[in-house]
Amino acid sequence: MQDLAGNARGGSPLLSIIIPLEFHRGQWEQSWRGWMSQTADQSLYEIILVVPPDFTAHGELKALAGDKARLEFTDFKHDIGLSAFGATKARGEYLFFTESHCWPEPDVIELCMRAIDAHPEWAGLSCRSVPVCHNRLSEAEAAMYQADIEFGMKQHPWRKVLDQCFVTRRDVYEECGGLREELGHFAEWVLAAAYHARGYAIGYLEEARFHHFYIGRIGELKAFTLDFVQGEIRYLGEACRDPGYELIETPIEWCSRGDFDVAFARSALGARIRSGYLVGELFRALWRWGAIALVGDRLARSAARLAAGHARCVLSILCIVGTREATARGIRRYIAALIYFQRLECIHGSREAVGWASSPVSDQVMAQAGFNAPEVWRRRNFRWSEPEAVLRIKAAPGRNIIRIASPQIREALDRIGVKFYLDGRRVADAAITIDADAFVLRIDLPPSGTAMLVWTCPRFVAANDPRRLGLPVAGIDVSAADGASFAPSPANVTSG
Repeated sequence: MQDLAGNARGGSPLLSIIIPLEFHRGQWEQSWRGWMSQTADQSLYEIILVVPPDFTAHGELKALAGDKARLEFTDFKHDIGLSAFGATKARGEYLFFTESHCWPEPDVIELCMRAIDAHPEWAGLSCRSVPVCHNRLSEAEAAMYQADIEFGMKQHPWRKVLDQCFVTRRDVYEECGGLREELGHFAEWVLAAAYHARGYAIGYLEEARFHHFYIGRIGELKAFTLDFVQGEIRYLGEACRDPGYELIETPIEWCSRGDFDVAFARSALGARIRSGYLVGELFRALWRWGAIALVGDRLARSAARLAAGHARCVLSILCIVGTREATARGIRRYIAALIYFQRLECIHGSREAVGWASSPVSDQVMAQAGFNAPEVWRRRNFRWSEPEAVLRIKAAPGRNIIRIASPQIREALDRIGVKFYLDGRRVADAAITIDADAFVLRIDLPPSGTAMLVWTCPRFVAANDPRRLGLPVAGIDVSAADGASFAPSPANVTSG
């Protein structure tokens, strides 16, 4: 502590406490009193209040803060953007991010500085969040989020950034890209992944306690969830390769986004009709792809909207007459239905705005449809395709070799009965070979270098598995016939 105090006396404070005044839930005065009651020497820290344009209590703010804080005004309205802006104005070696509906116990700064001194291996730390509830919904909300926070802080390998109470070395924060306003609260996950990918440790200081006010309104729950999902889909749509991107789990809605593409559905149906399999297979394909071939994702989005609306109505009733346990189950069902609906809506909006090319699956597979979720078999990552699967491939025009790795989970590859189609035309058997658990296709791509590859096969019936299983796919490799490789990583293909 003596060394830290000495650094502070050198001119700049050790800590810069950044408090965005957006979404304060009427608690910013309580938050301010918590910071004014700190036991640590005030020379060790500065307080920066970041004021959005729609903050109305300017007179009360100036009267309460006086000369004990710096007011920074900005056009940002989201608290992530406000926090990021505050970081650019900070003078401290360490940044302390918090929220204006949270307030610290008196010893928080002192405990954090002791932890900084005792753990030089920590590039940052998060404090303990203590819920403050005032109605039945806020209790259910707190229970749900606190379980997620506890999991992140104590069990998850890297999800350690909690913007309610997060302290970090400033240089590491800047190296890892900082908080990105356009990602909303998903920016916390992206920043945490960046720290972990670069080898920086984030500690959890459980004895440093913050009180977090849960507002307990369904509308606010919906708005927060949408903010997170919008950031998630925007980040995935960037298809960036910054350190940490590989740690972000890809939701199945994103992996399967091509399933609602009209052109893909029509290609899958056309291939199934031409393949000449049993009538039952054709009817199952019509059930799977027919509505999508006509209306795209409209039916799925409408069904998801109805499911989320129904879950909200049930939750509203439970908040009045239900038990605590029933309300807790209701809020989890509502959030799950809401996230699914919002992901479909955000993916639809992204597709309408910029199309598929802005977020390719890999370097050569621009989009895909008809794949189940990733899984592992004998330590090998793969995805089951459906009995009809579609790939949009982009590579050099002319002769190319496509290698589709397929672990022998079902019968031998030469007995599966797979038929391949390129832009609606059957790939000749002479152009297909089987080599080391893989189908190898020699095909000619058009001058655009882009083509639609479809395959069909009989359904594989697995015990106690209702899915439509087709071909197990561990990776897809595209290379020019002259030997120059255009190969994507198999992991990219299988993870979506």
